[in-house]
Amino acid sequence: MTALHLTALHDSIERACCLVARSQWDRKAAAHAEIFSLLADVVDDPALAPLLSGGAGYVRELMQGAGRAADSMIVSSRRRLLAHLCAGDGEGAALEMGKHLRGLHFMWRLARRTAGALRT
Repeated sequence: MTALHLTALHDSIERACCLVARSQWDRKAAAHAEIFSLLADVVDDPALAPLLSGGAGYVRELMQGAGRAADSMIVSSRRRLLAHLCAGDGEGAALEMGKHLRGLHFMWRLARRTAGALRT
């Protein structure tokens, strides 16, 4: 990643992190999902770019489903991702993103289960 790409990613993460989860969760989830689009723009892999770009919508859905309880986990993961990228550690960044997505998916499933139990 170039310094310009890292700056754009950093700025995007900061904007997303500064939104208030309590009152702006939909906007915050969309802002965090935008990061996948930024990564798609800079990845040097023609097979991976469309997956990242298309994955932004999926990640947004996971975040909205998991709800505000996922906020601190998401913010922490974004900061670790940025630290890996700034250090030139692509493998660490990929591992961080995988761990984050598994955790987010777990929280999404848990929220759905809880919501279903409340309806019964």
